[in-house]
Order: sequence, then structure tokens, then C-alpha cells
Amino acid sequence: MFRKLAAMVGIAMMWMDGNGIVHGGQIAVPNRSFEAPATTFVTINFDSWQKAPQPDWYVENGGFLWSQLIGAFKNTAATSSDHIDNCDGNQALWLFAIPEVSLFQDYNSVDWNDPAPTHAFDAKFEAGKSYQLTVGVIGGGGGMLEGVALEISLYYRDNADKKVTVAMTSITNKLIDFPTTTHLVDCTVRVPVVRVSDPWAGQRIGIQFLSTVTTNLQGGYWDLDNVRLASQVEPLLQTPVLSSGLFSFTLQSEPGSKFDILTTTNLTLAPTNWTTLATLTNASGTILFEDPVTSGARRFYQAVQRP
Repeated sequence: MFRKLAAMVGIAMMWMDGNGIVHGGQIAVPNRSFEAPATTFVTINFDSWQKAPQPDWYVENGGFLWSQLIGAFKNTAATSSDHIDNCDGNQALWLFAIPEVSLFQDYNSVDWNDPAPTHAFDAKFEAGKSYQLTVGVIGGGGGMLEGVALEISLYYRDNADKKVTVAMTSITNKLIDFPTTTHLVDCTVRVPVVRVSDPWAGQRIGIQFLSTVTTNLQGGYWDLDNVRLASQVEPLLQTPVLSSGLFSFTLQSEPGSKFDILTTTNLTLAPTNWTTLATLTNASGTILFEDPVTSGARRFYQAVQRP
């Protein structure tokens, strides 16, 4: 009898009783660095991303219009004191620390120039993959207070067209985390391996940046740039077969990944005490491993991914 015992990112495991290729990688996010349209200074219009509608409580008198709370700006010259030294491209985004200010992109979002969805962003949460969203962030702009919060998230839309959060990270403005306003800090959201039973499996991916500041701390602005979305195929040991004294299984992973194949008869041992049978490079994404069976003892197998 064969049973898959466990599988996680970087490690796959199965055990033996003694008696098709999936690819991950970078996912294209339209206008990921807010370069379009190009501006010589600032613009409140940018392609592919949609702003949240103005809430009823926001009054536009004596301050900024709601439409002005998010916009793109051209990075200053390298010799300027406010130059962002790791800006991706020539432009970045500002987002005011006011409650409910939000920017998002999904399959059905619209932008300033397209009243109907272009469906340019058509990525889906696929079973067997994990996901990672990374964005460069600067806090503290415009006299922002410590404790101001920003939420970055991945979501999908349900049958009622409501955004349903799959994973999120809350970023808090602290001097220790954002010591300068001229260098972007990467902030990340991770979605564990998607299971077939997950409600978001097969659903289209959405990306959102949402100001969750409280009213007593509101003010100032965040800078954002270089939105990156990536997927990773879960390492799996599958299709175990015992035949004519030979036990075999197939390892599925990201193409090009290298693994140590370990075995033991005692599952309580730490992996460092397991026996290494082989080191494999899974060039195509699936690779067959075979192990001669020399006894009737139960054996456990792990594939541990190398850096």
C-alpha cells in the first residue's frame, strides 16, 4: 500500500508499506511600475489600475479632491535629495494615508481611459501552486505619523462580484522599517499552496492596495512601485509503484529545481539523520526516481529542495 504522507514548499514526502508538467514563475501585471501614461511631473491618471469610488463621508472642500489622493509621479534626477534610488523605471505611485483610499486591478477592473474592462490581467489561482505578491513601499511621506497602516492583498471576486481576500499583509509606518523616503522597501503577501477544495481555486487573481489608517492618524502619503506577482509549483511525490523489487515515484516541481532524495525506516528521525539516496535536478518539471527494495521494512521518502 502506498500513501502520500505530506507535501509542502521545498519538501515532498511519501512512504511505502513493506508488505503532466505544470510551470510557475513570474506573472505579468499590466503597468506594474505605473509607467503609463508617462508624465513629466505628476498625473492622477494611470493605465490598468482602478481607484476606489469616493465614499459618502469624504467632503471635497478646502482639501484634495478624492481623485487626487492617488497618482503617479516622475522620479527626480539622481542628483536630487528626494530621488528614489531604487525606483523601477521613471515613475512611481503616491497613495494618501486617508481611510478607504484604494487602488486595485483584476480581470474586470477599469482605468481612467477604458470605461469597459480590457481583461488584460487574466491570472488565476491554480491548484498546486503558491503565490507571492511583492511591492516596493516607502512610508513616512508628507509628515506621516508612526502607526499609519496600509494593507496589500490578493483577492478574488465571488459570484456577487464582491472582493474576497485570499491573503493580506498589513504594513505599519515605523521609522525602523522606513528610515528614509528615498529607498523602496519590498513588502510581500504570500498565498500558501492552493488546494482544489479552496474557494479561490480557479478564480481570477486581484491585487489591492488599501489605506487602513484610523482617522486620528490620517495624513501623509505612501509611495509604491515595482509590483511583482509570482507563482511556485508545489513539490510533489506522486504515482508510487512497487514492481519486481523496484519502488518508483515521480517528483513534480519547478523545472530546473534541485532536490536531495532522502529515505529512512524511522519517521521520528530528524531529516538530517535520514539517508541521502541521490541528488536530482528536475530539468523538465517531472522526473522519475527508482529505488531497489531489498527488505520488507516500511520506508519513508523525502525530496528536499536545495537553494
